[in-house]
This record gives sequence, structure tokens and C-alpha cells, in this order.
Amino acid sequence: MRTIVIKRFGAPNVLELREAPDPQLKPGEVLIRVKTIGVNFADLLQRTGIYPGIPKPPFVPGLEIAGLVEKIAEGGKAGDGEPLRVGDAVVAFSHFNAYAEWVAVPAGHVYKLPAAMSFDDGAAFLVNYVTAYHSMFAMGNLQSGDRILIHSAAGGVGIAAVQLGKANGLEIFGTAGPTKIEFLRKIGVDHAIDYEKSDCVSVVQKFAPAGIEMVMDAIGGKSFSRSAECLGPTGRLIIYGLSSAAPGNRRNWFAGAAALAQTRQFHPLKLMSKNLAVIGVSLGGVLASSHGSALVRREVGELFKLYAAGSIKPVIAKSFPLLDAAAAHQFIHDRKNIGKVLLTVK
Repeated sequence: MRTIVIKRFGAPNVLELREAPDPQLKPGEVLIRVKTIGVNFADLLQRTGIYPGIPKPPFVPGLEIAGLVEKIAEGGKAGDGEPLRVGDAVVAFSHFNAYAEWVAVPAGHVYKLPAAMSFDDGAAFLVNYVTAYHSMFAMGNLQSGDRILIHSAAGGVGIAAVQLGKANGLEIFGTAGPTKIEFLRKIGVDHAIDYEKSDCVSVVQKFAPAGIEMVMDAIGGKSFSRSAECLGPTGRLIIYGLSSAAPGNRRNWFAGAAALAQTRQFHPLKLMSKNLAVIGVSLGGVLASSHGSALVRREVGELFKLYAAGSIKPVIAKSFPLLDAAAAHQFIHDRKNIGKVLLTVK
């Protein structure tokens, strides 16, 4: 089968097409014939070598797929006991190994695709919407009327968070570049902030002088400090990425190192005195345990209901053939995407 591997850590051109043996199923696994692959910023962090738990190169990156069940090993059923059958359309979390024509995953990480959901929407769904939902409601306990600042609100997770926020009665602040501000307004962001012209802290303090309940920040570097300044008492800073440390090319390696050095460390006594919470979110860590997998399955079920009701729907920025994975990565680095970037397998 064809795969895309990270041959060494570096710029997008380290992604390379290679032939590999078809996966051999272990007990409890499901073999999926891949149709569409979701490209996440986590994949870019994998490629640059700073994603937690990555294997040594060469390895196949990627975390989510949509496709058809091809084979089921003994014990291969969904985590809630729902049987899987050959030919089922499914979406799945893949712990790496997603950039391939065939992928073997634990059956507990596989979900039947709702009847009205396309493979493209499926591949754009799991990582973004579960990350947003888990951050906002499982970890963050947001309630109707609360206020949230979403950085990179025109990205995959950002759009998911905006849609979920609107569906749950939140007041939404969102940051993006100047070419994406009008889009944010169209999808319901109450306070769209052009980060090139306006300071998020000043905008938040204008409308919420005492601070807001949550900030979702996957940027890192100096951004974590500015995000924390937006929070009021009982505020929660959700950290789910470090995009400022993922350079798009070799020239930016020093900038990436500088971003890591500038990332704020939070002293526990100061957090206590201000009644603030700093919460890290990683779906890989949640899915690693049976309890976490069961929690995610419940969250996916709730999200599928919202999708069926028309309350949420992925925005697809652009699809690339699997062979053009490097171009897909560069497209994200260049901040051209509004919504999700996909890879398609022919």
C-alpha cells in the first residue's frame, strides 16, 4: 500500500511517499480502507518533532480517518458493544499511521458514520469537534451565558468551538487574520478580533472589564500570557497546542525555539490567588485509557446528534490528494485555510 512517511523531522518536504506492507490485524482491531484523512495542526507538530509521544522517523503521521471497514479481527466491536460489519462507513481515531491507504485501529476508536455524513465531513469531524467539546464542556464546564475567547477561530478546532458555543448560548470572542474577520462574523462570532490590528486583552476588557470565563489557546509563546490576562475569577485557560513552535521551513527553526522559550510558566500560588485554572487537553491522552475512550464515545454521540440537528457542520478549506501531503502542510503553515484541510485517497 502507499503511505506518506516523515523521513526526518523538518519542513513539509520531509514528507515522502513510500510503499509499505498492508497492516496485519491484531485481536480487537479493525482494518479500514481509507477514503479521506483529516490534516490537523498536531500533524505539523509531529512532522517538526515536538508532538508528545511521537516515534522516531521514519513513521506515518496522522490522527483521524474516514473510510470503509474492510476486515474485523476477533474481538473487534465498537466500545459500546455495537457490532461493526465489513462494508460499514466509519470514522476513526488513528494513533499515527493515518496517511495511508489502509489503516488498522482498535475497534473502540471506530465510530459508524451517521447516514447523512459524508466521508469528507467525517474526516473533518472527530479531532476538531471532540477537542472543542471536551475542552469547553467536560474540562471547562461552560454554561449558557458564559464568555469565551477562541484564538485561531477560523481554523478547524476554532470553527468547531464557535459552532458549539453558539449552540450552547455562549458569548464569543474570536481572533483571526485580517482576511478571515468577515468569515468570523458570518459564523456568529460576537467580537471578531483582527490580531494584526487589535490587542485581544483590550477588546475583552472593553466588553468584559472583570474578565471572561474561558480562553482556548493553541498558539503558545507570548500568547499564553495575553490569554491569561483576559480571564476573570474562576477563569479557565485551555491549552491544546503550540502552533508558534511549529515552523513551516528551516529558516524558522530559531523562531520556533524562541516561541518555546517565551511560553509562560504558571506559578501555582498565583493561580490560587486569582482563582484561575490552566488546563491541558490532548485527545491522545484521553483515548489511552478505557475510561477515556468511553468518555470520548459519549461525547461523539452528543456531537453526532448536534450534526444531525444541523447545529454543527465542518467547514472544509481544501482537499489535497494523499501524494500532495507536503502541499497540504504548507497550506496550513501559510495560514491560508479557513476550516479543515483534507487528504483524499483514490
